Amino acid sequence: MSLDKHRQAIDSIDAKLVALLNERIDHVQAIGQIKHRDGGSIYAPHREKAVLDRVCALNEGSLPSESLRAVYREIMSAAIALEKPTTIAFFGPEATYTHQAAIRKFGASLGYQALKTIGDVFDEVSKERADYGVVPVENSTEGVVTHTLDMFVDSPLKIVAQIVMRIQHCLLGTGERSEIKKLYTHPQPLGQCRIWLQTQIPHVEVIETSSTTRAAELAAKEPNAAAIAGALAAEHYGLNILESDIQDNAANATRFLVLGKQCSPATGEDRTSIMVSIDHSVGALHRAIAPFQALELNMSKIESRPSKRKAWEYFFFIDFDGHMDDSKVKEAVALLERECNSVKILGSYPKSE
Repeated sequence: MSLDKHRQAIDSIDAKLVALLNERIDHVQAIGQIKHRDGGSIYAPHREKAVLDRVCALNEGSLPSESLRAVYREIMSAAIALEKPTTIAFFGPEATYTHQAAIRKFGASLGYQALKTIGDVFDEVSKERADYGVVPVENSTEGVVTHTLDMFVDSPLKIVAQIVMRIQHCLLGTGERSEIKKLYTHPQPLGQCRIWLQTQIPHVEVIETSSTTRAAELAAKEPNAAAIAGALAAEHYGLNILESDIQDNAANATRFLVLGKQCSPATGEDRTSIMVSIDHSVGALHRAIAPFQALELNMSKIESRPSKRKAWEYFFFIDFDGHMDDSKVKEAVALLERECNSVKILGSYPKSE
């Protein structure tokens, strides 16, 4: 087949794709009207997961499944935007990793609101000035984001989804790597790139900043300065990527939480997060978590935080497999309530993409 014939075939396929996409949107809008009538949530993580899993299972061509997911992410983003103007609040300035994670989850068609603190994100969603919020909760190298956990103590919000994103740190600048005299960086990426920095640019002055975006902003203003940030920040501030993947751990990833008011139904591959408080007595924690082993529920995480209400009193944040509507999970929560002073379900949501 000649070049012109291939291009004519592509044009014909594109015409069919556009017609089919619009037909799909018509059905989505009809579903949106039903949801609005019944008080349902526009964003449905369980349905999102089902759609992405299904289209990937149908994929028998040369298009990588990850690319297919990205295409459908934008199709669903456009559909949500047509159903209802939707705002996603996120922690940090624009072009941070949290911003990048939010776009990865919701696509480019929705409205995004950058906020200065994690508390601001919780507040905007609670007061319905934003539909959903995105905040970091833990990094595989640097550990938990304590302020995010602390916000759940008094917040009515639920965890409705999670995003696990591989963090690819880049060295950004306007000049050559050999010309760098000053490096701007947030403490988190500094800790995640320490070995690379010590071996590759050991004599550079390191200046800590409030965010990776702020680091990129400062580096863009100085000819002999550089920053550690992501590719989105490079694009946002017109910086060159001098080195990619400079993190010391190739498996470096950050987990983000999507905050909302209503959890979705079970998908069969879910995680539940809870917060409990217990007596300060011998064996109290052991007794509290015993139901997980007894009911064969995999507990993937436990983290303690001071209650800030009474000295040496702690809240324990626990993640485990299952959905709060599952019978075994309901039984486990009932047993926990017998042993704990309080039990608060923070949310049930699909494990990840």
